[in-house]
Amino acid sequence: MDLSEYLPIALMLVLAVLFAGVSLTVSYLVSYKRPTAEKLEPYECGIVTEAEPIQRFPVKFYLVAILFVIFDVEIVFLFAWASVFGTLGWGGVAAIAIFTLLIVETLGYVWKRGALDWNVSRRARYRSTADAPAGEPAA
Repeated sequence: MDLSEYLPIALMLVLAVLFAGVSLTVSYLVSYKRPTAEKLEPYECGIVTEAEPIQRFPVKFYLVAILFVIFDVEIVFLFAWASVFGTLGWGGVAAIAIFTLLIVETLGYVWKRGALDWNVSRRARYRSTADAPAGEPAA
């Protein structure tokens, strides 16, 4: 194997690192270093902040983000599976069917637990499932 074939890639990598380093160094040397009140304020899309945030994000937001990542990964697997669908045969169809059923079952479980219900508080959700008599569904 001739390593000279990789010389353009190595040269491009060295030039990219060199360009980034020179750019950061020059911007640091040229910039003003006097902090002011305006410079220390958080910048959010050009909108002036009116008050400090006093609320924390509810866990529901993070749960939805995690669910999005899970289903996004499922789409990646489905796309890869669809790319080689013709060569897999029935074993590949069975494997993706089981995978999809597990994902749908997970969605059903999350939905049943009320994780996607934004109008009910967590305490009320668990109270309604705990107060139901055995063998009867919760209201």
